[in-house]
Amino acid sequence: MGLTHTAFMEEDVKKGFDPRLARRFFAYVLRYKGLLWSATILLFFFRISAIAAPWITKVAVDRYMNHPELPLDERLAGIHWLVLAFLGVMFVKIVTNYAETLTTQMLGQRVMHDMRMSVFRHLQTLSLSFFSRNPVGRLMTRVTSDVSALNEMLTSGVVALAGDLVTLLAAIGIMLHYDWRLTLVSFAVVPPMMLGTRIFRRVSRQIYRITRAKIARLAAYLSENLAGMKVVQLFRRERENSRRFGEYGRDLYNTHLRATLYSAIFFPFVDVMRATAVALIFWYGGYRTHQGHVTLGTLIAFISLVELSFQPLRELAEKYNILQSAMAAAEKIFGILDEKPEVLDAAQTEALPDVKGDVSFESVSFAYDAGNDVLHDISFRAKPGEMVALVGPTGSGKTSIVNLLCRFWDVRQGSVLVDGHDVRKVAQRDLRKRIAIVLQDVFLFTGTVAENIAMGDRTMPRERIEAAARAVHADGFIRSLPGGYDARVSERGSTFSAGQRQLIAFARAMAADPRIIILDEATSNIDTETEILIQDAMRTLLAGRTSVVIAHRLSTIHRADRIVVLHHGKIVEQGKHADLVAAKGMYARLHELQFEEAEAAPAAK
Repeated sequence: MGLTHTAFMEEDVKKGFDPRLARRFFAYVLRYKGLLWSATILLFFFRISAIAAPWITKVAVDRYMNHPELPLDERLAGIHWLVLAFLGVMFVKIVTNYAETLTTQMLGQRVMHDMRMSVFRHLQTLSLSFFSRNPVGRLMTRVTSDVSALNEMLTSGVVALAGDLVTLLAAIGIMLHYDWRLTLVSFAVVPPMMLGTRIFRRVSRQIYRITRAKIARLAAYLSENLAGMKVVQLFRRERENSRRFGEYGRDLYNTHLRATLYSAIFFPFVDVMRATAVALIFWYGGYRTHQGHVTLGTLIAFISLVELSFQPLRELAEKYNILQSAMAAAEKIFGILDEKPEVLDAAQTEALPDVKGDVSFESVSFAYDAGNDVLHDISFRAKPGEMVALVGPTGSGKTSIVNLLCRFWDVRQGSVLVDGHDVRKVAQRDLRKRIAIVLQDVFLFTGTVAENIAMGDRTMPRERIEAAARAVHADGFIRSLPGGYDARVSERGSTFSAGQRQLIAFARAMAADPRIIILDEATSNIDTETEILIQDAMRTLLAGRTSVVIAHRLSTIHRADRIVVLHHGKIVEQGKHADLVAAKGMYARLHELQFEEAEAAPAAK
């Protein structure tokens, strides 16, 4: 149980910043141009208001505080107006910061919603082969945490990055205007800082890709264990599974620790560079102030401007971390969106009106993996209203035949026909609308009992839902539930018995009113009393409909119009029950074996 190391390594990505991925992401952002422009304008005023504060300080010092020869009233009046200006700037800063944060978060949440809906909708179009290759936990990570990583890049990275650049350029411009020599001295630390940033970028790039992959591995393993908790407890795997989960968790912990270590080294390094720049300003600026080339107000403003300019530099490095994490997430998300369904509708599909239920397999061969056929030259026909039973040992190809009829996969050779139409030329939605399937392992969705019977069809009348339940004898137990048809169904219907889930599945098939019914040993998980009810309901359900029944218990298919016996993906016999028993072939041996087992069971008691 668990993901292999190979499966984990497939999660790794190979690129750093990818402009193609960035363009695809911003296509979602540009759907909300109004919010984007509003956030950008608000951020511009917020950063400009922050830059205005050092200028006010400089004017206060140079024009009023450092001129004792001016009349006291004039100095106090000037300072009074500058204080009001400073308070006004701070008010603008607070208001624009609030509005910008709110607007950016609204933008991010809308983009995140759109991306999640895109991924979810696309996942529902992919063929079953895709889901057999990808663990559920990994796909959940794509829709949840990977999309959140892109949201963080938008709300804390991209828009703020524009503000950081505005702050940096404005600060440098003002500093150059005040004194270009002092500006050059203060930025003497930029070359070593750029070198440090380059090293940090190189060592941190891969760590963020690996982190996304390990998060996906942990989520996949967790999902797998929660889904199989009954088996875990039955086989006492709790300790072993906890050990492996802890192993994956420690691996992720160590990876996060490495990323934290790099950040813990780099960001103090930036702070040291900033302190060095301030020290250089004190040293060189103090000398120039003493010589009379620089005013005291300019020196004080310079210190504030250096602090402001280094803050964007520090945040730029931090936003690079966000960018790396987001690019790793984007590659995985758009990788899913680039997945193409292996089963596609034809460019020109054929209509499938008024299906009678004539099903034919004509020389069908099929392989899940190229070169390894699981079906070989399968041919049989189910006429409208007939019941055809598929019999054979495990792995003989019964489920594969059903998958081809529903067109979950396409045949390699031959054709599957419904009313003379090749299913490959019919729209998948149109085909599956005519088919209902009742599986041995019934899947119920969260919601109400009525919603599970209607399968989300909001237009289905309640009368039709209740009539379907009555026809399969499910109405009685449903009405005994708290809320009746509006009773809540927990995940996978865990609060219902196997027999109750099976009855709901039969009601679901009855309500769909299909022309073709597929039954995968639908009575194998229920008690004898419920089976009697189901057998009676089956006669109602199958009347006038074509049915394909996967049978493990041969006692359930004596009435079948045709029994197809499979072995190693080939048809070895087909005919009616009595004829096959008389033929003394494989079916007769299977029937004799099950008859002996049925007689031996009461004797053993």
